[in-house]
Amino acid sequence: MAASILSADFGHLADECAAVLDAGSDLLHIDVMDGHFVPNLSMGPAVCAAVRRAFPSAFLDVHLMVTDPAKFIEPFAEAGADHLTFHIEVEPQPESLCRSIRDLGCSAGVAINPETPIEKLRPALDSADLLLVMSVHPGFSGQKFLAEVLPKCAAISERRSPNQRLEIDGGVTAATAVACRAHGVEVLVTASALFGSADYAAEIAAIRGEPVTAPTASPPR
Repeated sequence: MAASILSADFGHLADECAAVLDAGSDLLHIDVMDGHFVPNLSMGPAVCAAVRRAFPSAFLDVHLMVTDPAKFIEPFAEAGADHLTFHIEVEPQPESLCRSIRDLGCSAGVAINPETPIEKLRPALDSADLLLVMSVHPGFSGQKFLAEVLPKCAAISERRSPNQRLEIDGGVTAATAVACRAHGVEVLVTASALFGSADYAAEIAAIRGEPVTAPTASPPR
């Protein structure tokens, strides 16, 4: 369960991160956008470093939606990232960049956009620790889930090695998570559905398909 802080209240970011972690999120997902690969601009290494200082034991999952990810891996590793995912659309031969990410002490992921054929991801099957399927067009939070990516998830799940994780990002809610889990997804990234809810713990449990078993953590505002 990954809480994407792109939809958090940036005026109370530390409180928001604390609330979702206390509510049961396994990691914090940090979406990085360069205004070129995607039309939006978002968080840089300084935000990652601030989150790391506030939450030294949290797992920070950084998603690089950028045209030149090689420029960003060292700054984000130094800022405290545990994991770095880049896109196959900009690095069609991902082996070298995955090695460079691991050399910096992080695990490496490769993402694929909804419209990109699954065959493009083949080189990543031998090199990535995590495979990320985008279930919206990357760039903005709050988009509608694209169910047509689910067969892609199932196909990747069948081909990946036992030590690779399969993650999905975009439009994940309690309703759409049911199909995601059924198609082999292990890591569910949620943004607006979580941070827009009145009860973080209940929303996280619902997305997992589990009952609430811990005290709820509500939004800090």
